[in-house]
Amino acid sequence: MPKTLLLSSSSFFFSRHNKFSSLPRKFLYPSTHFPSLSWPFSGVFPRPIHACKVFTMAERTTTSSSHSQKYTNRLAAEHSPYLLQHAHNPVDWYPWSEEAFAEARKRDVPIFLSIGYSTCHWCHVMEVESFENEEVAKLLNDCFVSIKVDREERPDVDKVYMTYVQALYGGGGWPLSVFLSPDLKPLMGGTYFPPEDKYGRPGFKTILRKVKDAWNNKKDMLVKSGAFAIEQLSEALSASAASNQLPDGLPENALQLCAEQLSKSYDSRFGGFGSAPKFPRPVEIQLMLYYSKKLGEIGKPGGAKESLKMVLFSLQCMARGGIHDHIGGGFHRYSVDECWHVPHFEKMLYDQGQLANVYLDVFSITRDVFYSFIARDILDYLRRDMIGSEGGIFSAEDADSAEFEGATRKKEGAFYIWTSKEIDGILGEHTNLFKEHYYVKPSGNCDLSRMSDPHNEFKGKNVVIEGNDSSALASKLGMPFQEYFDVLGECKKKLFDVRSKRPRPHLDDKVIVSWNGLAISSFARASKILKGERQGTDFNFPVVGCDPKEYMEVAEKAASFIRRHLYNEQTHRLQHSFRNGPSKAPGFLDDYAFLISGLLDLYECGGSIDWLVWATELQDMQDELFLDREGGAYFNTPGEDPSVLLRVKEDHDGAEPSGNSVSAINLARLASMVSGSKSDHYSQIAEHLLAVFETRLKEMAMAVPLMCCAADLLSIPSRKQVVLVGHKPSVEFENMLAAAHTSYDPNKTVIHIDPTNTADMEFWEANNGKVALVARNNFAADKVIALVCQNFTCSPPISSPKSLEDLLSKNTPSAV
Repeated sequence: MPKTLLLSSSSFFFSRHNKFSSLPRKFLYPSTHFPSLSWPFSGVFPRPIHACKVFTMAERTTTSSSHSQKYTNRLAAEHSPYLLQHAHNPVDWYPWSEEAFAEARKRDVPIFLSIGYSTCHWCHVMEVESFENEEVAKLLNDCFVSIKVDREERPDVDKVYMTYVQALYGGGGWPLSVFLSPDLKPLMGGTYFPPEDKYGRPGFKTILRKVKDAWNNKKDMLVKSGAFAIEQLSEALSASAASNQLPDGLPENALQLCAEQLSKSYDSRFGGFGSAPKFPRPVEIQLMLYYSKKLGEIGKPGGAKESLKMVLFSLQCMARGGIHDHIGGGFHRYSVDECWHVPHFEKMLYDQGQLANVYLDVFSITRDVFYSFIARDILDYLRRDMIGSEGGIFSAEDADSAEFEGATRKKEGAFYIWTSKEIDGILGEHTNLFKEHYYVKPSGNCDLSRMSDPHNEFKGKNVVIEGNDSSALASKLGMPFQEYFDVLGECKKKLFDVRSKRPRPHLDDKVIVSWNGLAISSFARASKILKGERQGTDFNFPVVGCDPKEYMEVAEKAASFIRRHLYNEQTHRLQHSFRNGPSKAPGFLDDYAFLISGLLDLYECGGSIDWLVWATELQDMQDELFLDREGGAYFNTPGEDPSVLLRVKEDHDGAEPSGNSVSAINLARLASMVSGSKSDHYSQIAEHLLAVFETRLKEMAMAVPLMCCAADLLSIPSRKQVVLVGHKPSVEFENMLAAAHTSYDPNKTVIHIDPTNTADMEFWEANNGKVALVARNNFAADKVIALVCQNFTCSPPISSPKSLEDLLSKNTPSAV
């Protein structure tokens, strides 16, 4: 086997969303990270293809995936949008199932496994080029059993084979194409394969024939090697802790190391960390905000302001860039250039939830409504376009769409881009103002970087981007700023109305528990943090400007949807996703961890005690299903499905945070709410978890920014508790809750209790008698009382929201 399989365990903690995850259209040809396949297919891939040679092909193949229904395969009975997209291919697809495995064993043929997701651009390309091709289909049907997997529906299956491809070949992405033995061991794999031999590299048909020949002639060697690969990966991924906690000083050092590493990659010209293509990785922002606050607390205001400055500039550049959908709200997946201008246009729920939260955090630090506006922009986009009638929040919108009704081709970005002439015909008298503000040009504006549009795909088109300072332009036109701001809003609404009549990108309307957990958190937090906006603040389209309490209603409705449709009240188990019914897949670690985090935010921001009760029940079930009680940390799957060959302890905080990082923070929060042995139990699990990843924190802190924050949180002797006592719901209680959430402080827990509420008192009597006692001793029928407690000491009772704000704002990093 290749030596890369023999690396240390730390080499195998990969992100679900590395920089090849969405297969960048402009810079990285998706097969750049194909395996060389020097074994056992010597010479199959002599060298990578340079990107500039393939984009004509890619453009030619971005046609609609609709195929005359001459064929119908087993995928027609599935619920996944991705699988349904392939239901009428001539390929005889199976879903991931025992039926498929049995067929491969019966015929003694290898399995071709194709993994993707419904909004994946290059998955569409490979479908059109290969899976709708009858010659390719015949090869697959005659020589293989072909299986389609939606990676969003079965992340456990995807993780096994993505880890294999990454470990052997150094990269991965989607579509993921892997050949397996009938007992599911991997034989070889890659990502996107073009159909024909080109530029000295074999096409998909050639690869199929090579694999078939190798299976017929070298089967024993293939099978042994596949088994060895899984054995090596399983050993590498089963990390255990040498002790039950991290060494003294490591949390502080890891936090500092991560911040220093990120600072070195900071782009002082365009914001963000790293170079093009640029991904909005919110965990990096979270780390820098946390570190800034930490420096402020230890008397290093200069360092605190410098770290905060990087965050502010990065978030401003992202919000003004084309990665932000100025017309409809929300953010696209990533920018192909260094200046956040031309995006890969797909929109993912996990980005929206996390980005809304970091913009809320920065608003709570700066009180600058620029950041609250962007948070609202994201949340209002979700409310308008991404929520079902029962409250579940959908997973994604595609990058590709038809340019006009009836078009047989789909093009990336067609829904979002504009010609200058189109804008002239829509905006009338305000055309010039809008075009100057958003850098719209007759020749097209994708010229800010050589990386923005190197192959002239968007020639004559404009991706709107704020290219000039609003105040300066308003002054130049002799307009009051608010009037200028309002005119821009009117223009955006007119363009939105026209855009709404275009063919929409495909909507993946799966409801995924983990991603809903991220969104629930941001909606709940917005309901209180945004109460800090100045009274009379004006907003313009696409922001609605609603009362922040409406966001709490969205959060509660989403959580209720999950409890009603994806939670078994008898077994206390979650299912992973919902579309026309629950998926067959069980809940995974991320589903439990992200939902628990969302429920804790839901409770802390004023939700019912029932949400906190459910969070503790889910934590108990998470421990039962995923916790390695001897070795420490959580596996990503329950380990109950024999067809899933690896259980991974994942730590990488990528496009999404890792389940272990989020769990460590959840455990710290829960430990600060309950008392006695249960609090100790939560803390011990968290400390043992972090110890598993000691080497990672020491040597590769930048890969685990949220875990660095978690380690530091756990190292603090006492978490700050804000206890609110009074009648709820009431205006006074809401105002005090808003005050409790005014300042940015990740080391803060908000507990609210109404001594006249039986459910409240029963929970706290059973789980933390001290809180119940504080409630009884400080209850007043005519006011709400707050106490701030830390290090076994509580402040005197506070009854004024302003006084509570002042007390909590100490050591908050000052605005830059």
